[in-house]
Amino acid sequence: MAKKTKLTLHPKYAIGEISPRLYGAFMEPIGTIVNGSMYNPKHPTADAQGFRRDFMDALREAGLPALRLPGGNFVSGWEWKDSIGPMEQRKAHLDLAWFQYIPNDVGHDEYLQWAEKIATEPMYTINLGTGTLQDAIHIAEYTNHPGGTYWSDLRRRYGREEPYQVKTWYLGNEMDGPWQIGSWEKDPKGYGVMANEVSKAMKWVDGRIETAVCASSSPFLDHYPQWDLEVLQECYNSVDFVSMHHYHSAAPGNYAQLLGGSAYIEDYINTEAALCDFVQAKMRSPRKLMLSFDEYGTMMRPLEGIRHPGWGPYNLYHTHYAFRPDRSYVRHDPDNMEQREFPIGDMADALGSASVLLAFLRHADRVKIGCMTRGLAALCRTDREHVWRSASYYPFHQLMEYGRGCSMQVVVEGETFALPAYAVDDTSQYPEKEGLPFVDAAAAYDEENGTLAVFAINRDWENDTEVELDCSAFTGFRFVEAIQLYSDDLDAQNTFEAPDRIQPSVNDSAREEDGVVGATLKRLSWNVFRFEKEKNEKA
Repeated sequence: MAKKTKLTLHPKYAIGEISPRLYGAFMEPIGTIVNGSMYNPKHPTADAQGFRRDFMDALREAGLPALRLPGGNFVSGWEWKDSIGPMEQRKAHLDLAWFQYIPNDVGHDEYLQWAEKIATEPMYTINLGTGTLQDAIHIAEYTNHPGGTYWSDLRRRYGREEPYQVKTWYLGNEMDGPWQIGSWEKDPKGYGVMANEVSKAMKWVDGRIETAVCASSSPFLDHYPQWDLEVLQECYNSVDFVSMHHYHSAAPGNYAQLLGGSAYIEDYINTEAALCDFVQAKMRSPRKLMLSFDEYGTMMRPLEGIRHPGWGPYNLYHTHYAFRPDRSYVRHDPDNMEQREFPIGDMADALGSASVLLAFLRHADRVKIGCMTRGLAALCRTDREHVWRSASYYPFHQLMEYGRGCSMQVVVEGETFALPAYAVDDTSQYPEKEGLPFVDAAAAYDEENGTLAVFAINRDWENDTEVELDCSAFTGFRFVEAIQLYSDDLDAQNTFEAPDRIQPSVNDSAREEDGVVGATLKRLSWNVFRFEKEKNEKA
């Protein structure tokens, strides 16, 4: 028997304005995303810079609003000054983060020019691992200053007359992680002071920019959230965002763990927002920091469980302090892309990522930037020759298209499920959760354009759900359509040969009467309900 859930919205219960940058992506030169998908001078569609036009065209068509680049762990050892100018003068380096060679054929200018070509806003992460305050000043000057100085004139001499006008700058990457080159894990105050001085100096170079300081890179780390507190107390009044990361894991085939993961994401958001507000009060500051969730992902993988009770801190170091004499460095050839395997079906990827985005929408008053780690692949899958759309494209793009305006509260009344505590490994352990609704929902009301969209995931892994969606308080609106995305085969994947194996369809079960829509939501499905305001009507 199908379960029943009621969703209720009212125009008076708003959460906050939705930033378009909530639907951003994250890019780091690991594997084939840069060397192969973005850059391949031998590809039939390559332009004069070696960029694949087929990949660029697909991303530009998707309308990606923002992209954080060029990393990631990679940037903590990257010497950006060795990546500019003529190719024959550039220096190759070892990437100690991912054990690969970095030839710098894709450098600082190429990253920013590629972002222009796909019509997205670049959000730049600087090196605060091995990098210095002086390096930060120079990169801001090279990138954003019009001219008349050594670094800005060097940019012009290298062929870029106008400044790039990069607005958002990340002050390092995961600076509390023991895996990070030049980690500040043991000196949060020192990092806070450094972030304060860097942010201050970069804003003296260009007063229009905004900066993001690193929070703890995982809520599982023993020093969280004390590390964050000590950092923020040193730089609160000079930065604009707190940079947050989390990758949620679930056991293969366990959709309760996968889609219940948004509850842990919200715990992380609530804690970080409360911490920022505490520091704001302590600093007597009128400034309220916003949150940038600029790395996130969900995955299914075998869980190790707790093997050594109490060994979490040791195992964290043991894993990342692996000084192996047999370790070799990889040299990626963009013309010989490794065939990437996707171990789970497209629907798991699509629903997992969408569930995180719904959590962001429910906190749109504080979360203003979101960068999906595999966001570029979600919008456009690639191999050596081809591009195509996975199922993940559809929820991501529909949120970009319809998730605009103001985020609205959705009251969910219906059956719930419990999520027992589980351990990914000794260091990553999730507590139990109770009362999680089978239907996960969020909504966006665009008053200017007269549209309302309600997004819903049926997290039930066994049964369909009967939904009653009450939007009758939005007077003068008419129901437009209900869109669904699901697959009876949870192992199915879209491929270049079969790109439409999973694609959206109209939910013919949807019926509207007096502003109330009834519909059947398929098990493990993504759903969008769209409404439009009649002309000359106000909500």
